[in-house]
Amino acid sequence: MIAITLGDIESGKDGRPWAMAFRIFALSIIAICVGFLVNNYLTFWREWPGIGNLFSHLEWFGAEALGKPLADSALLLAWIQILLYASLVGIVAKYVHKTSERGLRVDAEYLSGLAAFIIRAAFWSVLLIGFVDAIISFLRVEGFLSFFVGDKLTTELGLSRFRGAFVHYPLILVSIVIAYLTRTLGFAWLALLVVIAELQIVIARFIFSYEQAFMGDLVRFWYAALFLFASAYTLTEEGHVRVDVIYTGFNERGKAWTNALGALFLGLPLCWIILSMGMAGRATVINSPLLSFETSQSGFGLYVKYLMAGFLAVFAISMMVQFISSFLSSVADLRGEPGKQKPANEPAH
Repeated sequence: MIAITLGDIESGKDGRPWAMAFRIFALSIIAICVGFLVNNYLTFWREWPGIGNLFSHLEWFGAEALGKPLADSALLLAWIQILLYASLVGIVAKYVHKTSERGLRVDAEYLSGLAAFIIRAAFWSVLLIGFVDAIISFLRVEGFLSFFVGDKLTTELGLSRFRGAFVHYPLILVSIVIAYLTRTLGFAWLALLVVIAELQIVIARFIFSYEQAFMGDLVRFWYAALFLFASAYTLTEEGHVRVDVIYTGFNERGKAWTNALGALFLGLPLCWIILSMGMAGRATVINSPLLSFETSQSGFGLYVKYLMAGFLAVFAISMMVQFISSFLSSVADLRGEPGKQKPANEPAH
């Protein structure tokens, strides 16, 4: 049975049902990720009960019973959180049914574009927030900020929650708009800015004997973004260096199987581990800094440490979307769908 199934996959036998099944499977993973993120927000930011408490309330899957059962209102919210997953998967199934003529490669291209959009938005966010936060910190440490914004706003800008909600979040929204309007991505420029930021520290320290905490924070903020976001961006551009002695000798069918299984059993589990462990509870490595708007201990540094924890979530999400795109594209290769692009390093004939 397995041999027949694999043969059907590669030959495209009964093509439409197989293509629809793969599309539902792949897009459902994205839908479940969206549901996970929404439920994470509802549970830890809006104090909804969460699915874990519902399982404990009902004593499902061996969950330990709650000391105090959920009230009816909380129970309703918990059921809504569960139904969110079912609703999103149902939307995916309906969408695939309505677009049953669409090939796998089309969805793969859309998902690759989505991953690139997420990375572009993240790039512009760290660029704008880095500049603006550094200016605020410089004016604050030198005592000029109250001259421009007044004493009350100066005090409020010294609070991480205020600066995050009223400075950083609006800049993130602006970055999303910029990412939508432009398709260019300047990771090379971010690398250059990291070098310039480090250089100005050296010049200011050894020539002018001037150094402040926000200067070093800016370098770390941009470098962390460059490392994590450029990894996902490089994956979308097929730019990672393959170090192997086996893959290069495979034929096209073998490479397609390797890429599909690698994305399915190596790439996607890694992304889910990052998200599930980093956002499993209020005190986890991603949620805790984001909830508290955590900052560095230096009094006049940048107020961006909590955003650097969020970098891990952005990295995992963008990589997950691109791995799903790679999986669909590889299955399309196995099924012989038209439209395969020649790899960048493959010579033209």
